[in-house]
Amino acid sequence: MMQTKVNPYLDDNFAPVQREITSDTLEIIGELPPQLSGMFLRNGPNPQYSPIGQYHWFDGDGMIHGVRLHNGRANYCNRYVRTRGWQLEHEAGKAIWSGLLEPPQLDNPDGPTKNTANTALVWHAGTMLATWEGGAPHAIDVPTLDTIGKYTYDGKLSSSFTAHPKIDPMTGEMMFFGYSFSPPYLQYSVVSSGGKLLRTVPIEIPMAVMMHDFAITEHYTIFMDLPLTFNRERMQRGEPPLMFENNKPSRFGIVPRHSDNSDIRWFETSACYVFHTLNAYEEGDEVVLIACRMNSTNVLTENTESALEDSTPRLHQWRFNLNTGTISETMLDDVAADFPRVNENFLGLATRYGYAGRMTGGSMPLFDGVIKYDLNTGKSQTHEFGSERFGGEAVFAPHPDGKDEDDGWLITFVRDCAPRSGKANRHSETSELVIIDAKDVTSEPVARVLIPQRVPYGFHGAWIDEAQLETSCGN
Repeated sequence: MMQTKVNPYLDDNFAPVQREITSDTLEIIGELPPQLSGMFLRNGPNPQYSPIGQYHWFDGDGMIHGVRLHNGRANYCNRYVRTRGWQLEHEAGKAIWSGLLEPPQLDNPDGPTKNTANTALVWHAGTMLATWEGGAPHAIDVPTLDTIGKYTYDGKLSSSFTAHPKIDPMTGEMMFFGYSFSPPYLQYSVVSSGGKLLRTVPIEIPMAVMMHDFAITEHYTIFMDLPLTFNRERMQRGEPPLMFENNKPSRFGIVPRHSDNSDIRWFETSACYVFHTLNAYEEGDEVVLIACRMNSTNVLTENTESALEDSTPRLHQWRFNLNTGTISETMLDDVAADFPRVNENFLGLATRYGYAGRMTGGSMPLFDGVIKYDLNTGKSQTHEFGSERFGGEAVFAPHPDGKDEDDGWLITFVRDCAPRSGKANRHSETSELVIIDAKDVTSEPVARVLIPQRVPYGFHGAWIDEAQLETSCGN
């Protein structure tokens, strides 16, 4: 009998978990640092029902996994982000929307796409937001992780909302953008430190592109007009509507934070793609951007050996000279890595350290360690999760009394995939929250919190410290 091929994004630790649970007093291996008090949260895709047609990892309903750390103790809970789409499918008892690998459902009375709120998390002005770049964010109560509802800034939100907004640690302002597949293709917004949407302006780009991330410096915002393009004519010919066009250039636009399209400066270089930026800063006449660069991306197409190599991200640096108009590009490390993070108290400023997940290099996005980059010396160190252990994005939690940039901890979920009980197909149905001393990344974790159910691989996380928890809008 012919066996049906299992979608790898519905198998092993990519597969969804079925239960929302709350578990108090978790077992801890090692000792939680007494100064580490707050909550770690991680968003990711977790389809509620069997998908319609082909399933892509980006399609799943958002589920947030949270671990509260306080007074040497830890508890865990996981909750779906209850978007409108989640509610409608829950009431129907089945999937209503197909995903990115299927034709758009233009005849769906509830709309052609579902806001899954599955990508990232950002805490700003006392509110935790679950983000998805195709629509509005959703407000989440902490520490319960209950969904409050769609967040539109009192109805002023007029665009989609990037999965990766940026917060200036000095002013408290938050910058975000929204891209669209119809004009205006790009809109840029600034939110005050108090959470008021101050302004939204269009930024002119020649055609629709998928723009996943961007960057800020003290005075500028940097957009990436990269050639992962959307084309309706391709779709009408039965070809993928979203494709990487390697014959088109990559463009980086730099605009003063509170200005508009009239002041933007564009820098052009060879075709590439960037899903995630690490940081950006100003140095003399130059704006410096550090990000994980790929030669191309096959994110919505079939994997081949050459495509995998071209779509492997590696840390790069760009320097844009605002005086001469020149651009330089340098690879900082040849090791495959993505999901870069910094100590966000230094976002937009010159940082010495950066962190990223080390990728295994296979056809699936697996991370077997965390790299700490010393951007001053060009050296790096790696914390390895161990044999058959895989994790995700490591979020930096600053030491509340820290004096150095790397005073703090790196936090991520890890799953041990080694066979259990001598059975080759049995793996642990648990996961761990791993806490690493950011000053000493090559050492064993300072603590491992055992999670009583499996935490599937996911996307992006956030750390909320005790002071922020106390000022949360949910409290």
